Amino acid sequence: MPATPVARFRTVAVTEAVSWAGLLIGMFFKYVVVHDPVGVHVFGTVHGVVFLGYLALAVQLRSRQAWDARTTFLALLASIPPFGSVVFERWATRTGRLAEPPAATVAVGESGE
Repeated sequence: MPATPVARFRTVAVTEAVSWAGLLIGMFFKYVVVHDPVGVHVFGTVHGVVFLGYLALAVQLRSRQAWDARTTFLALLASIPPFGSVVFERWATRTGRLAEPPAATVAVGESGE
């Protein structure tokens, strides 16, 4: 699992979108092709778990990234439509709402001793 909350959020946002795609494919096979619900059962469970993880990480990042209520609402809303989590993640990154905190730096010559 990625080390930082922002990296975890990015990973889960993409995973949530991929699980949505799997669920949509499973639904297509269930209702159109073979009428077998196994794909929906498998991807429905995976998507449900990842969906909850995405919501939890979005709430966690609210304070860490100093999101206002609108940004938080958009993050949560993005979990509903297929691939919305990736759209939100890209938008938040582009607008500076999803940024890694600056790494701690040690001045040259300081050994920390």
